[in-house]
Amino acid sequence: MTEAAVEIVPLERPPTATVRVPGSKSISNRALLLAALADGESVLSGALFSDDTRYMAAALRQLGVAVAADEAGARFTVSGGGGTWRAPDADLFVGNAGTAMRFLVAALCLGHGHYRIDGVARMRERPIQDLVDALQQLGATIACEYGSGCPPVVVEASGLRGGEARLPGERSSQFLSAVLQVAPYARHDVNVAIQGTLIAQPYVDMTIGVMAAFGVVVERDGYQRFRVRSGQRYQARAYRIEPDASSAHYFLAAAALTGGCVRVDGLGRQSLQGDVRFADILAAMGARVKWEADAVEVTGPTRLRGVDADLNALSDTAPTLAVLAPFASSPVRLRNIAHLRWQESDRLAAVATELRRLGVAVEELPDGLEIRPSHVTPAAVHTYDDHRIAMSFALIGLKVPGIRILNPACVTKTFPDFFTRLEALRA
Repeated sequence: MTEAAVEIVPLERPPTATVRVPGSKSISNRALLLAALADGESVLSGALFSDDTRYMAAALRQLGVAVAADEAGARFTVSGGGGTWRAPDADLFVGNAGTAMRFLVAALCLGHGHYRIDGVARMRERPIQDLVDALQQLGATIACEYGSGCPPVVVEASGLRGGEARLPGERSSQFLSAVLQVAPYARHDVNVAIQGTLIAQPYVDMTIGVMAAFGVVVERDGYQRFRVRSGQRYQARAYRIEPDASSAHYFLAAAALTGGCVRVDGLGRQSLQGDVRFADILAAMGARVKWEADAVEVTGPTRLRGVDADLNALSDTAPTLAVLAPFASSPVRLRNIAHLRWQESDRLAAVATELRRLGVAVEELPDGLEIRPSHVTPAAVHTYDDHRIAMSFALIGLKVPGIRILNPACVTKTFPDFFTRLEALRA
């Protein structure tokens, strides 16, 4: 049986377009959880409807929370349960949704009963022991079911005691976000000390920002110590979710690659999302970037320049920078992103393999990639059931004929109509 594929047809001319992207997946799943923990009814507008947010919403419903979905209006209405779960037991499945898995593992500790949470085969390979250890330190009875340090996770919940926890920072900032979000409902204050350097720090800033919007304050000492005082409660509210910067960056990259001009509305420098900073990397590569209060516009150069980029804070953009690299005038180095090996795929290995399939000279490093200017040859790109591999490599097809993306449906994880919107650049 031939694997499904979509062929990307090169653009006939550089695009000039204003692009609208769906709501932020990262903010949508944070807001869904906080609304479920709040007292009263919250309306989340501008929300993303994708595999990841549907898994989160479905899990919350299994836990006894009323979550009404209006996909046409991009809106969730959530009737919060006040910090606990009505269901005394649940067996949850979240596919390969990392945010849903990590956030719910912590949130289940607030309930009273037996809970289990699992995912697809790849999720069972994604480490979660650091989070489990931190929750045990805070009084939870929780374990990885098979002793593998990965899901499935089983919780025998009786509320969360609170106290002190030490949490390594090098695998995922989502572990810290998961603890912080449930901390207000612990019986005692929660103090978290980060061991080592915390990766993907803008996502923690995002978490703290969304928590503040729902009425909870996090005290902090940089990115090393965090404190959440017990007794705070999330307050139901109407909450507007920003467009997804991680989705938007593909279109900004398309402008840089093709010499076109693309504007994305709804995202300015004050965004909660760190991935808006990808525009600064494009500027370093020679693109012209125009910022407005609520928009960003990128105009591509005649030819991109090489760059040495520390992508730790915006690692979701790494595959995209990698596919721009063969077209630059000098080598491109991506570094400080070893944690990409534990995501939906081993993204460093996947990107290196697929670039080589296209004839690109690339060196895979322990914490990144070095890519040299290369002539790109047509090929079918394997996507490893990873939405970001599919979306980033599709950009090459805007410039090079014969690029086919296998299993394009994997983009439904975060951006279901990505290929339709990419095709709209022709207009």
